[in-house]
Amino acid sequence: MGLSGPWRALPRSLAIELRREQQTIAAEIIREIRSQVPDFSRPLAGQFGAGIQHGVETALAEFTDLIAGAGQENPERMRVYRALGRGELAEGRSLDALQAAYRLGARVAWRRYARVARRVGLGTEQLVVLAEAIFAHIDELAAASVQGYAQAQADEAGALGRSRSQLVALLERGAEHTELDAAATLADWPLPWELCAVALAPEQPQPGSPRPPGATGSRRRCLPELVLAELDGPTPFMIVPEPGLYLRDGQVRALLEQRRGVVGPVVPPEHTADSLRWARALQATLPDGAKGPVDCESRFAELLLLADPALVRLIADRRLRALEGLTPKQRQRLAETLLAWLQTNRGSAPDIAARLGIHPQTARQRLHQVQRLFGPALGDADARFELEIALRGRTSSP
Repeated sequence: MGLSGPWRALPRSLAIELRREQQTIAAEIIREIRSQVPDFSRPLAGQFGAGIQHGVETALAEFTDLIAGAGQENPERMRVYRALGRGELAEGRSLDALQAAYRLGARVAWRRYARVARRVGLGTEQLVVLAEAIFAHIDELAAASVQGYAQAQADEAGALGRSRSQLVALLERGAEHTELDAAATLADWPLPWELCAVALAPEQPQPGSPRPPGATGSRRRCLPELVLAELDGPTPFMIVPEPGLYLRDGQVRALLEQRRGVVGPVVPPEHTADSLRWARALQATLPDGAKGPVDCESRFAELLLLADPALVRLIADRRLRALEGLTPKQRQRLAETLLAWLQTNRGSAPDIAARLGIHPQTARQRLHQVQRLFGPALGDADARFELEIALRGRTSSP
């Protein structure tokens, strides 16, 4: 409907007055919905609460924009309300509760808007137009939710699910942006500027408790709609758009912890395969029993060492040859001391002592041994770089 709706006949100055009360109107609508719609009476927390809150605030803001002439014929503006419809199916409800909430919200909005309209001097005819505009707008939103509900049902039946599976395969493969854009449109998935891949450990069934049929599907439905996931198979993973938002989601965090998730670096969509490859490489080095989540963003140096383990071993064999004549305990202590010295930018004995938790005099004695063993190499920048690679590589080896 957009710009052709009845709001076009309302004075644009009305939008200014309505915006001033937008926040309190939103609060009143949500309070009334929680009070009068039993299915929505629980605390507005988590994904459910965020969806309702965002839906109410967006509807009010959009309505004033339409009066002000700022509305656009953009089908994407209905995405919020389609998502609310999808959410009702995910919660196992019909659309009755959501439709009741829409009707109640429209009545509260009309009551509050009418007061503002009379205050600014709108006549009877314009009040009728305002009422028509409110209910035309709410009908449009409700229709979008019906569409979202139907799309979610199709998803469960496999239509949208197949499109999303194809999109996931393209992202995992590292397809070009143009191909991803087309596939994302078919999958009703807004292609983000940035995303990250998350490597997950395979699900471990509890002894004597076989996984019930559809368990993975149930887990998938608990995730936010826009988080893509492949949870079956030996190398499960997720693709998370807007990582700053969705990595904080409660269901996503729970899955990261339960399945020892390793979060790959944030990249453009066409580099998803790289993010996933790095996440999987780091996950392969985690010891048994390690807890998730682990973030690749804080372990780039380790990822660099994992890129060519054979070369790292060769550098270590050559640069650390001076330690070969020592006992294992001596090798370990001097290697730790040398690495601490390099990481503190050739720090003093007190610096090394503080880093390793030893006495400064002990650190001083170890540094003298390091100097005798490695001599001129410690004064050469390239040699120091290779020494740090070698020492880090041995420290991070599984």
